[in-house]
Amino acid sequence: MSGRRVIVTGANSGIGRAAADAFARAGAAVVLAVRDVEKGEAAASSMPGESEVRRLDLASLASVREFAAATDHDVDLLINNAGVMAPPLTRTADGFELQFGTNHLGHFALTNLLLDRVTGRVVTVSSTGHRMGKIDFDDLNWERKPYSSWRAYGQSKLANLLFTAELQRRLSAAGSPVLATAAHPGYAATGLQFHSGNRVLDVVGRVGNRVVAQDADGGALPTLYAALAEIPGNSFAGPGGFMEQRGPAKLVGRSKAAADSEVARRLWEASEQLTGTGAQLGAAAAA
Repeated sequence: MSGRRVIVTGANSGIGRAAADAFARAGAAVVLAVRDVEKGEAAASSMPGESEVRRLDLASLASVREFAAATDHDVDLLINNAGVMAPPLTRTADGFELQFGTNHLGHFALTNLLLDRVTGRVVTVSSTGHRMGKIDFDDLNWERKPYSSWRAYGQSKLANLLFTAELQRRLSAAGSPVLATAAHPGYAATGLQFHSGNRVLDVVGRVGNRVVAQDADGGALPTLYAALAEIPGNSFAGPGGFMEQRGPAKLVGRSKAAADSEVARRLWEASEQLTGTGAQLGAAAAA
């Protein structure tokens, strides 16, 4: 990957760090887009080759815009990896429910603001949790109905797949060679499982990490597959082993809801309104 540039969000830990390290070891110039720059620099210090740490808080559209405005070079791969999982009800700086705002809207805005500089692929990390998701257009940000952290997580991960599908449709319609793909890590032992605010669930997560989970390097394999394998746009990669929780990467299925093109279109339009961003496909089509 010598001469290629990669941006990985959430690259200071977990599968994001593992993916960034793999890209760096293959010769790519890697940008670690992280909320905590100190942790990002600690991660980058162990990586070979060329790396850069830049601050990006996906829970703040102002931070997303600042990051995009300062990106003045082409990007071969944009890896939308960062995310939060099942925290107590929290709001982003812009008032969005934290999981929908970070996992989906932050990456939606980032991708649209960078798309005229992307020359290869946009890879968005989803989850098997998308299967419990439903897009509630009447209350996307959990302002009226009782909050469920896991249903909110499912909605955000379903949104990742619907975003990938609609982005690929728009890229194809514009004649762009850029691909949009998605991946899920299965069950990977990262710190993501320990912030639910529920002591019992956090303990279960720690036990699961020891007994069932693969390590972060294994969890990153589907991301690498979605980024580099000879696969079509809108592909979804995941582990091919035990119930898609671990093992070598391969193309996997998705829920019926994740393949609904009309919901994908409606979600795109709603996301444009919420973030004030839209895809710049002119340059992407000429890439």
